[in-house]
Amino acid sequence: MAAAAATNTATATVHTANAAAVLSKAVARAAERLNVSRALLAKVLGVSPSTITRLYAGDYQLEQHRKEWEFALLFVRLFRSLDSIVGEESTARAWLNSDNKGLNARPIELISQTEGLVRVVHYLDASRGLV
Repeated sequence: MAAAAATNTATATVHTANAAAVLSKAVARAAERLNVSRALLAKVLGVSPSTITRLYAGDYQLEQHRKEWEFALLFVRLFRSLDSIVGEESTARAWLNSDNKGLNARPIELISQTEGLVRVVHYLDASRGLV
């Protein structure tokens, strides 16, 4: 019984480590593809610019029990939704930087704050449902 519990704990630790590596890499790649600066990504995730530098270098992984994890999931969701709607990175970058009447702002300006990030994700989810 104790051996099974130890095996389950070890398995859970491996899954958490793999999830952290995958999400850390995904958020960095999404930011690169959308031309989101490292400074803005730091604001989006609520971490320091030096943490973002370490993230890009592979010396830091997002932690599942911290808020940065939830913000990273939202940011990757934003990227995936936008990619599914427009299908082209240059168009996605243009959309992100353009005035949006539905959001009453440029999405790139909104995503630096939690409320704005959630608004943009919800807007994209609603738009994706129409396609």
